Amino acid sequence: MKVDIWSDFVCPFCYIGKRRFEKALKTFNKDDHITIKYKSYQLDPCAKKNPEKSIHELLASKYGMGVEKAKATNADIGKQAAEEGLKYHFDTMIHTNTFDAHRVAKYAEANEKGKEMTERLLKAYFTDTRHIADHATLVELAEEVGLNSKEVAALLGENDFASLVRAEERQAREIGVKGVPFFVFNDKYAVSGAQPTEVFLDVLEKVWIDENKKPFLHDLNPKDLETSYCTGEGCKVEENK
Repeated sequence: MKVDIWSDFVCPFCYIGKRRFEKALKTFNKDDHITIKYKSYQLDPCAKKNPEKSIHELLASKYGMGVEKAKATNADIGKQAAEEGLKYHFDTMIHTNTFDAHRVAKYAEANEKGKEMTERLLKAYFTDTRHIADHATLVELAEEVGLNSKEVAALLGENDFASLVRAEERQAREIGVKGVPFFVFNDKYAVSGAQPTEVFLDVLEKVWIDENKKPFLHDLNPKDLETSYCTGEGCKVEENK
């Protein structure tokens, strides 16, 4: 089974959804038969690299609410994250543009470290409150998961993997992705949002059963009509009437 997951590193529900999906995978217990690929999606492609407002102020401005209301909203999200074993530190979070982080993630994927890099970037943003658009920070995080720091620094200095990031974002638009996280199973089944673990498990089981069904043919022969056919034991010939 193939699972494509569109997500962004500054999306709080992407990290929560990731944990819930991972819990479902453990219960499903067919890891050897599942290939997971994380795909690029930017919630705000125009976000500044160095924001002038806190995450609370940005949320308040975006949705036309007071800062205190924004803080309460973020606190509620933090509680949901805590239920999945995650720690969100909204007060010190550095909201930023994620394009370069996605480029590093694509490089990591090309070097068989895509899952590790995705996890590290999410933790860096939400828990460690690191600046994940800062090139020095990205190089350090990449090195932590076993990637070549010189190669990462070089690709960040150029435009490497930019076209791949844009292609995945374009693919998301083409298939109708309106928000993340967005899960696609075997290019046929879609699930959006940070669904409960039980929902993900149910989806995995349904897709697995549906994709592994034995071919079934519907018999369209006219009823009560004899015909001619052969088997390994001989041929039956329809009698002329």
